[in-house]
Amino acid sequence: MNQHTTHEEQLQFLKKIEGQVRGIQRMIEEKQYCVDIMTQIHSVIGALHRVESEVFKKHIDGCVVGALKGKSEAEKQKKIDEIVGLIARFRKAG
Repeated sequence: MNQHTTHEEQLQFLKKIEGQVRGIQRMIEEKQYCVDIMTQIHSVIGALHRVESEVFKKHIDGCVVGALKGKSEAEKQKKIDEIVGLIARFRKAG
C-alpha cells in the first residue's frame, strides 16, 4: 500500500519554531540571561514534540490503519513492526 499522508498543516508550526530558534540565537548573541534562554529552548522543544505527535497521529490514522484494513498480512506486520520500533526508539530518546 503506497498511501502517502501529507503534513502540510505542520509547516506553519515548523515555521514558527524556526522563528523561535532564530530568537534564541539572538538571545545568545545579546548575552541574555541563561534562564530566559533555557525557557525559550524548552518552549521550542515542546513545540517540536507537538509537531512530532501530530505527524505520528496522522501516520497511525492514515498509513497504519490503511495497511491494517488491507489484505496483505505482510504489510500489516510491517506496519506493526514499524510502530513498535518507533515507540522503542522514542523511549530511548526520552
